[in-house]
Parts: sequence; structure tokens; C-alpha cells
Amino acid sequence: MTTHQRLSLTRTIPLRARVYETLVHLLLLTSSLVAVGVTIGIVFSLAFEAFEFFKRVPVEDFLFGLEWSPQTAIREDQVGAQGSFGAVPLITGTLLISAIAMIVATPLGLASAVYLSEYAGPRTRAVVKPVLEILAGIPTVVYGFFAALVIAPFIRMAGTSAGLEVASESALAAGLAMGIMIVPLISSLSDDVINAVPQALRDASYGLGATQSETIRKVILPAAISGIAGSLLLAASTAIGETMIVVMAAGLAANLSANPLEAVTTITVQIVSLLTGDQEFDSAKTLSAFALGLLLFFVTLALNVAAQRIVKHYREQYD
Repeated sequence: MTTHQRLSLTRTIPLRARVYETLVHLLLLTSSLVAVGVTIGIVFSLAFEAFEFFKRVPVEDFLFGLEWSPQTAIREDQVGAQGSFGAVPLITGTLLISAIAMIVATPLGLASAVYLSEYAGPRTRAVVKPVLEILAGIPTVVYGFFAALVIAPFIRMAGTSAGLEVASESALAAGLAMGIMIVPLISSLSDDVINAVPQALRDASYGLGATQSETIRKVILPAAISGIAGSLLLAASTAIGETMIVVMAAGLAANLSANPLEAVTTITVQIVSLLTGDQEFDSAKTLSAFALGLLLFFVTLALNVAAQRIVKHYREQYD
């Protein structure tokens, strides 16, 4: 279409329609700017308070310190009022619980997605998929109760019978409950991605003599790997940001340990505990919550960037 034709078409559009299109355009632009502005505001508020914290505690002590004990930093005249603000135990606990959750959720979520999209009949799918999605709507505090009352005692009893020392609150209990929680997220997103794979790829594979399982392994899953990777990283971000399950199942102890049978804590749990109750926002104890929030922001941002790169790489390969 030439420029003259476009101008002629514009003149034929009624004035009311052009005004309506302009208003819709401005509304969408405003919504986008609000979202960007809120994100920038959150980052700057975290960065400002974190900068105040790093005036009191060196960055290297925060990022590489091996002890987290901010409870002593309340008043200047207290003994040991400087506290210990090493974030390594919190980072380790966060990664440990999240890794356990992903180890549990990844095979279960992908297997259920493959079954629903490739094996289940319409009647079975109509029953199983809504039931899986109901799990996603259960409040996390319910998963926390389940972990504290069922999973943790079972792990402790099994570990004791095997001669192992198991804490009453453990990373394993929290990781298992969290893994169950994020199974519907992986399953639902992966199921949608697998269903989006063109039927022509399946037909071509069957035409070459491949079985259904070979088609799934060598054609469908590679073609859907970008969406599956995105769902896994989204689930990992959800696991890293979970709080209630960790509070009820793993405890508040900032132990530097890779043993899943010991009690650990996470970054989000410490943020909640630091900002609960009446706090003075000029103390290192309270300001450390904003430093932890900024650290968590960069961790989730790195996961999102990695997800975008993975999706872009494989999408270019299979489109």
C-alpha cells in the first residue's frame, strides 16, 4: 500500500473512530508506563534503603559473610550491637530448599503434562487437568500445615529408624511440600506448550515409522523445550520467593549447611521476620531486610534473563 493510499484510507475513517483509536492507544501506553514506573519505583526504594545499610555494613561482609545474626543489632549500647550480617547461610538455605522442590516438581510436572497432552483421552483430561489446577489455588499456608504435620514427622520417623539425626524442622520437609505446590504450575504451562507443537511434526514422525514414545522424546519435547524451560524457571522463581512453607516446615535458624535433614532458613523468611512488629528504620537490623530484598530482586532478574535467552535460542532453532 502506497503512502497516498494510506492517506486516502485515513481520510475515509470517521472522526469518532479516530478519536476512539487515539484514546485506546493512550490508555494502553499509560498502562505500560505505569507498570514500568512501579518497577522502577520498587527498585529505587530497595536500592536507597540498601545503600543506607551498606553504609553500616560493608558489601563484601554481607555477600560473603558466613554468619547471620541480626537480632543483636538493636541498640547502640548493647553488647555485640554490631550483629552479623553474612548472607551466605540465607543464600545456601534458599538454594537448597528450591533445589529440592525442583527435583520433586520437575519430573512429576513434566510427566503429568506429557500424559495429559499425548496419552490421556478427552474424558480423562477433562477430569485430571482441573484437579491438578485446583492444587495451584490452595493457599501456601495449607501446604505449610501439611509439611509441618505430615511430611516433617514422617521424615523424622523414617530418618530415626534408619539411624539418621533429623531435625524437627528440615529443608527436606519444606522442599517436598514446595515441590508439590509447584507441580501444577509446571504441568499446566508445559501442557499448553506441548499442545502448541504443530500436529504436522507428529504426523511426519509417525510417517517415518517412529513410535509414540520416540516421537515424544525426539520430536515433541525438543520442539517444546523453549516453553518448558520457561515454565521451569518460572517455577524456580516461585520456589525462591516462597515464605510460609519455609516458616512452618524449615524454621528460622540461619544454619550454613547443605544437609537437607537440618533446619535452615531462606531470604524471604528473614525479610518477613526483620520487618515484623515495631521496627526502627535507622538500624542495621531493619535495613538489612532491604538489602536482602535487593539481592532477591537480582536473583529473580537473573532467572528471568536466563529464561528469555533459553526461549530465544530454542525458538530460533525450531520456528
